[in-house]
Amino acid sequence: MSDWAAKRFWSDVTVDLRGEDYVILLDKRLVKTPAKATLAVPSQAMAEAIAAEWEAQGEKIDPRTMPTTRSANAALDKVTPQQAEVAQLIAAYGEDDLLCYRAPSPDELVARQKEAWDPLLAWAAEHLDAPLRTVEGVMHVAQPANAVANLTARVVTQSPFQLAALHDLVSMSGSLVIGLAAQAEAFAIDDLWTRSRLDELWQIEQWGQDDEADATASLKRSAFIHAHRFYKMS
Repeated sequence: MSDWAAKRFWSDVTVDLRGEDYVILLDKRLVKTPAKATLAVPSQAMAEAIAAEWEAQGEKIDPRTMPTTRSANAALDKVTPQQAEVAQLIAAYGEDDLLCYRAPSPDELVARQKEAWDPLLAWAAEHLDAPLRTVEGVMHVAQPANAVANLTARVVTQSPFQLAALHDLVSMSGSLVIGLAAQAEAFAIDDLWTRSRLDELWQIEQWGQDDEADATASLKRSAFIHAHRFYKMS
């Protein structure tokens, strides 16, 4: 978005259906991505959300207030040209999922991880046919080949817009299972975010708050929740 004009140059924002996709028009001119592709999106809800972001701009354009536009740009410019590679990158998280690596101690943290993460692994085993092994510590544990294959199958069939959302859900949480659970709405999105941060929250309890870390966590939470919203519009 750094290539975009810094100042607002339009007065009217509209949405139009072109074929099977929706486009956004600024004074009847098509909005383009940074790579100069037409910003064509798969749903009216997504197009209207993007249009609202453009309409809300003041005299100067602030890309930070346009998350749906940014995500759509990423889907078209970054995911679409290398869809298979992006899908495999995301699917690889299933081989080293955050939820599988458990603390050996203290007992309270062990119990919290079990309480928070076991239900997610049980959901993956039942609904994704992907039973995963857990291990104490951080040494790699090989997962069952059929489980990895079934998780991968859930990823590679997704559209570029769905993959753009899943990429953020997984990278922000560190867990493919959490990302897929968010897409399936198997758990509340805020609950999933809290479960993904269990270790960080434990450290905060032990060592106290850190303003810089809190600010970073807040930004990641917003991105996580936005990714879920973006997926629902895709």
